Amino acid sequence: MKHLAISPLKTAGITLSTILLTAAPLLAQDKPDAPSSKSALDAYLLDGGPLTIFIVAFGLISLIGLSVYNFINLSKSKYCPDDLKGALLDHMVNCRVRSAIELSASHPSYLGRMMAYALPNVDATRPEDLGRDGVEDSMADFSINEGRKNMVWINLISLVAQAAPMLGLFGTVFGMIGAFAKLEDGDADPAALAGQISIALLTTMWGLIVAILAVFAYFYFKGRYQALVAECNQTAEELLNASVQTVNGDAQLAKIPEGLAV
Repeated sequence: MKHLAISPLKTAGITLSTILLTAAPLLAQDKPDAPSSKSALDAYLLDGGPLTIFIVAFGLISLIGLSVYNFINLSKSKYCPDDLKGALLDHMVNCRVRSAIELSASHPSYLGRMMAYALPNVDATRPEDLGRDGVEDSMADFSINEGRKNMVWINLISLVAQAAPMLGLFGTVFGMIGAFAKLEDGDADPAALAGQISIALLTTMWGLIVAILAVFAYFYFKGRYQALVAECNQTAEELLNASVQTVNGDAQLAKIPEGLAV
């Protein structure tokens, strides 16, 4: 009797286990496949095609390289170093113009080369201003000639800023042509259309990203260069004024009435 009572329980357990084991694969087959996940690199770069990769590689590498070069080149030590400024001021205050010229000629900085170019125009026969007009004209000529060379590397950043969105626009046109070609062939598969439109949008996006970064870099380095040149010109004016004041110091004091603070 005990054996007969247990047999139905065993039979029910075996039946339930068989049903579960059989249903599990069936449920797994009926469940839709999960969409394959893409990495950010695939979704935002590689899916854009060769043109997107070219824009990112060429544009960003060019921008980074030019930025590093300009950042190193546009430094105070290469334009208006404090040690040279102090030494030149000592020479000019004591009217040692020849010594100032020799010191400037031996220094590779912007200020040194500019003073070596401009100071030979100092005219001792004109003690009232030491030939200021000729010196300032030489400084202006030097700034123009140097600016033409130094701005080349900064203008290349501007070229990157202008070329990147044009390449992105080309990718947009190329992608839209491919999308309309799919429609013309009667292929209205959403996946095929999405692939062509993705190329169009990704190239535009990366072109704009590179262009925006390049615009910021261009105006930053242009402003930095102009500030350094302005500091050199101001220093040159101070050096010339120091010599003029030394030569005409007694005459200027004679013009001041007694009793007034100097």
